[in-house]
Amino acid sequence: MKDIKAKILSNKKIDSSYYKMTLDAPYIAKTAKPGQFVQVRCSDELDPLLRRPFSIHRVKDLEILYEVIGKGTEVLSGRKPGEHIDVLGPLGNGFTLTKDKTIIVAGGIGVAPLVFLAERLAKKPIVLIGAKTKNLILCEKDFKDLGTEVHVATDDGSQGHKGFVPELLGTRDKRQGTRVYACGPNAMLKSVADICKKRKLECEVSLEETMACGIGACLGCAVIIKRQGTRDKGQGCKLACKDGPVFDAKDLVW
Repeated sequence: MKDIKAKILSNKKIDSSYYKMTLDAPYIAKTAKPGQFVQVRCSDELDPLLRRPFSIHRVKDLEILYEVIGKGTEVLSGRKPGEHIDVLGPLGNGFTLTKDKTIIVAGGIGVAPLVFLAERLAKKPIVLIGAKTKNLILCEKDFKDLGTEVHVATDDGSQGHKGFVPELLGTRDKRQGTRVYACGPNAMLKSVADICKKRKLECEVSLEETMACGIGACLGCAVIIKRQGTRDKGQGCKLACKDGPVFDAKDLVW
């Protein structure tokens, strides 16, 4: 990882409270792997003090996709092209790439790391995207431009399947994918993990955890896992920032 001053190339509002920021950060863009993230200092002032974590969205230029949900992201949404911003990365462990058929499941802003993943997979994945309503469906066109098969679920039925996106996964034929990748709210991820367990599918999930340092120093993003050793069965902890944010779904205690 490197701590760099990256020039902001663009910072565009794409819908409601969602923004996409493009940064000139060639080292991070070149070395990043799908599923990794960056820690961004939103302001040059002391408030907000802590950096904010953002999944790496795409890497032709370094892109982050974010939602304005607090002071840090509100400040970030006001940053202008030409300004420089402090970025630490790439951080964390990413997805395991495979040559097998795959299915991607995205919920809300959880879509952020999954376009980068789709670009790097050897075979075009089937992509399932979920949101509360059609206006909150993100990156559908980006996935389609990659040549992927895309299906949508909305809670209110305003686009695609009426219901939750794991329900779409439940209708997939097992032959359509031997590995599932998912990112979104924890309740969605648990449902995806349960379906994969029943169908004996490999499943990796990217957790949306609050992180303060991003490097494993503050211990603030602990995740409960199942211990696998024969002498040390039970539960233990790993850190989402250092050991994740991507985990094998069967290792997590939901």
